[in-house]
Amino acid sequence: MTRIKRGYIARRRRTKIRLFASSFRGAHSRLTRTITQQKIRALFSAYRDRGRKKRDFRRLWITRINAVIRGNSVYYSYNKLIHNLYKRQLLLNRKILAQIAILNRNCLYMISNEIIK
Repeated sequence: MTRIKRGYIARRRRTKIRLFASSFRGAHSRLTRTITQQKIRALFSAYRDRGRKKRDFRRLWITRINAVIRGNSVYYSYNKLIHNLYKRQLLLNRKILAQIAILNRNCLYMISNEIIK
């Protein structure tokens, strides 16, 4: 019988994985087994950190709003502001409130004074 050579499918799969890991350093971009492990690790970290990024930005926005609100009056805080916003049915999310707090503090003071009344 004649010799059967292996097809190109496995090589094509490995080159696709190598292209993914081409920017990695050392054996992480050269050895196939290590590349596959690093690919799994990289994709898992990307998935995990997408959620973490949302959390971190929300914390940043809350911190900014709280700092500006507390600077205005001593007895008023972030949670009271958000509570009063919901009571008044003013639908401003934390990202917008943080941008207002940084760019135009007087506007945020006006909003907080209006919802206190």
